[in-house]
Amino acid sequence: MSDSTPLGEFLRARREALKPQDVGLPEHGRRRVPGLRREEVAMLAGVSSDYYMRLEQGRESSPSPQVVDAVADALHLDDEATDHLRRLVRAPQERRTGPAGRDRVNPQLLQLLDSWPDTPAFVVGPALDILAHNALAAALHSGFQRFDNLARMVFVDPAGRDFYQDWDKAAQSCVAEIRAAYGYDPKSPRIAAVVETLSAQSPEFAELWSRHNVKGKTRQAKNLKHAQVGDLQIQFSAFTVNESPHQQLVVYQAEPASPTAAAFAELRSQDDNRQDMREPHESEWIPESTPARDAQAAHRHVASPNDARP
Repeated sequence: MSDSTPLGEFLRARREALKPQDVGLPEHGRRRVPGLRREEVAMLAGVSSDYYMRLEQGRESSPSPQVVDAVADALHLDDEATDHLRRLVRAPQERRTGPAGRDRVNPQLLQLLDSWPDTPAFVVGPALDILAHNALAAALHSGFQRFDNLARMVFVDPAGRDFYQDWDKAAQSCVAEIRAAYGYDPKSPRIAAVVETLSAQSPEFAELWSRHNVKGKTRQAKNLKHAQVGDLQIQFSAFTVNESPHQQLVVYQAEPASPTAAAFAELRSQDDNRQDMREPHESEWIPESTPARDAQAAHRHVASPNDARP
């Protein structure tokens, strides 16, 4: 995080990611700045150069919806990035933030996780903390040091690069998902802590974070490799929890009668390497912060408000 505004950081990063030819402008000679110049974006958006400069410098924080849309068009933002831009210009009181105890998972949702013994499923928070999971999700991720935060697992855990066969895609998705959550709550201490820690531990995370790419969890194919059962081809879907819109339910599915379905059955029957996932533990990767934990059932994590100390 820098001292400039989230809006200014986003506009600057997306401007610098474009080249003149990307927006139909001629490129003459050597350019002193990466990407487009501020005055070029201003011209494309139909605003004055001074006004656009004030936007990037944080001196103009309430542009009209028409200006926001024009800037989004000028920067060639897709729908998700445009929505992210709109969230960044909202007043703080208009943003969607979670109440106290935002990491507590509804007991009915926990029961739903338990009702899927053949399907890995888990709940994540805005910073990709694992707030709750079922037994098969724990078994699937048993090769990691901890099943605590998806971004930490991708970027820092030694198992990440083997487990995620398309590691680059997984890495980009993690960062873009945290960036999307950041747009809802730029002052979130938990997101700030995760970003600061991972940026210090992983240059790749820091570089991807600086791009300001935005992408929420939806439905995708994912290729994984488990040390015990081998290659897995899954479809995952993510669902926003209506009563807790900062939480998402993630479900991994295998095609019926497929090798992956058989591998899930094999994982379910094994009990190796699960004991560490069942024991409450302190997170060591972010000081003074613990991941979600389970005090109610041996096979799932359940977050407590006291676990999310800034």
